[in-house]
Amino acid sequence: MTTPNGTPENTARSAEVEAYPFVAITTQATGIHPSTGRLVAVDVVTFNEAGDIGEKYHTVLDPGSDPGPRHYHGLTPEEVAEGQKFSKVLRTLDRLIDDRTLVVHNSPVVWGFIVSEARRAMNAAARSNRSRGRGRGRGRRRRQRVGHIPKPIAIVDTLATARRQGATFEDTRLASVARTLGLEATSPVATAERAKRPEQETSREDTLLLIDVYRRESSGELCSREPSELRADRFGLQRTHVRVDAVEAERPLENPGTFQGELIRGMEVVVAPEIVMDPNVIIEACLREDLAYSEKLTRQTSVVVCNKTTDLRGKAMHAQRKGIPLLSDEDFMQAVEHVRD
Repeated sequence: MTTPNGTPENTARSAEVEAYPFVAITTQATGIHPSTGRLVAVDVVTFNEAGDIGEKYHTVLDPGSDPGPRHYHGLTPEEVAEGQKFSKVLRTLDRLIDDRTLVVHNSPVVWGFIVSEARRAMNAAARSNRSRGRGRGRGRRRRQRVGHIPKPIAIVDTLATARRQGATFEDTRLASVARTLGLEATSPVATAERAKRPEQETSREDTLLLIDVYRRESSGELCSREPSELRADRFGLQRTHVRVDAVEAERPLENPGTFQGELIRGMEVVVAPEIVMDPNVIIEACLREDLAYSEKLTRQTSVVVCNKTTDLRGKAMHAQRKGIPLLSDEDFMQAVEHVRD
C-alpha cells in the first residue's frame, strides 16, 4: 500500500517513528481497575527527545455500559454515548504506539486499561467472525479486523520513575509529581473552574505535562519495562511476572507472626510504593527465602517495606494503625540475608 503522496506506507510510518520515537498517553476511565472499569477517553501525543510534538489524537469512547460519575473523568453521559467503540479506534492506537517508547503515568493502570480494552475488542471480533463463518451463501459479511494489542518497544512509567529517583510527594497524581520535580503545573485538587472545562482540553493539558515530566526525569534512570515483562493481575493491572507470580504462589509454611527484629521463613511481606529500590528485587528476595508476598495488607501481615516514617499514607498508614512494623528497603534487604527457620 502507498500513502496519498505515493510513498510506501511502511516506509512513511518508519520515518514518522524515527522523527517522533516517543508517544505519551493519558486516559480517562470509569474506575480504577481494568477488570471492572472501562475507558471513556484517550489522549495521545507523539514527540521526540527535544520535546518537539508530532501527531496529536484524542477520542471519546462509548463502552456501552455505565459511564461512571462525571466528576471522575469530566464527561457527561451524553458525551460518552456519542463516543466511538474501542474496536473502531484500536488500529489508530496501534499505528501511534507500535515501535515507539510509550510514556504513561502509573503504567499498571494506564497500560492495563489499554490491554484490557484491546483484548475485549479482539475477542468480540473473533466471536463475530466465527459466527459469520458458519453462515452460507452470498449473505456473509466481511470479517472484522479491529487491530491488535499495541506493541511499544518499552513502557516508561513516570510515577515509578519519580519514586526510583527518590522524589517525595504526598499526592501521586501527575500534576503533584510535576510540581515536586520543579515544573509549573496547576494544582491537582479538583475545582469548580476545572470541572467546567472540556475533557479534551484538560486531558491534552495532562498529556503535554506528562511529556515535560518525562523529559525532566530522563536525565536520571528511568523505570522502563518491555511489554513482555508484564501481565495482568486479577484486577487487570499490568504488573511484572515476578510480582504476579509471587501473589499467586502457594504458602507451604505457616506464618510465624509479626516481625520482631528478625525475619522468619513464612512471614508475610507487603511492599509499599514509597521505596527507592525496584520492588522486583525485594519480591524476588522474599520468594528466594521462603517469605510470603502479598499486595494486600491485613492483620496477618508481618512487616511492610516502606521508606517513609512520617506523614504516612496508604499501606504504611494502615500498617502503623495495626501495629505492623515498617522497614526501609535497605534495612529489609539486610535483614533478608539472615532469615532463620
